[in-house]
Amino acid sequence: MTFTEPHDATVLRRAFACFPSGVTAICAQVGGEAVGMAVSAFTPVSLDPPLISVCIQNTSRTWRKLRLADRIGVSVFSDAHGGHARQLSRKEGDRFSGIPWQVTAEGAMFVEGAAAHFDCALEREVEAGDHSIALLRIVGLESDPESTPLVFHASAFRQLA
Repeated sequence: MTFTEPHDATVLRRAFACFPSGVTAICAQVGGEAVGMAVSAFTPVSLDPPLISVCIQNTSRTWRKLRLADRIGVSVFSDAHGGHARQLSRKEGDRFSGIPWQVTAEGAMFVEGAAAHFDCALEREVEAGDHSIALLRIVGLESDPESTPLVFHASAFRQLA
């Protein structure tokens, strides 16, 4: 085995891309504005209390707005949501154009047809290098275990065969 030091971001990113992950949307209405983004760094954390986590780059302008929301909607994308994931990953423009979504009275936004929806409140953030780990407390959920997930692998959105 020959190891490369992890100082080159391109080499490190290529190695991270070997691990497939699910794809989620984290969205809320903040000050009457729809705010959201696609996130592949999503992890169930705890059953008691019910917590999930998402990892977000510290330079994210979207997270600066989302973290102010009373409630944040987390939608776990199904395999039909590849286009939505790409659209919510954009740096500029209307990320929600043509995406069917619903919003709760508390402001959590959800993409329709997702495999699972988690209605969450920000519990706390943990600094983690050039990212922050946001711990989200689940206050409500719904899921469709029969739904086929969208997967992010090798820097591309994929469907399970």
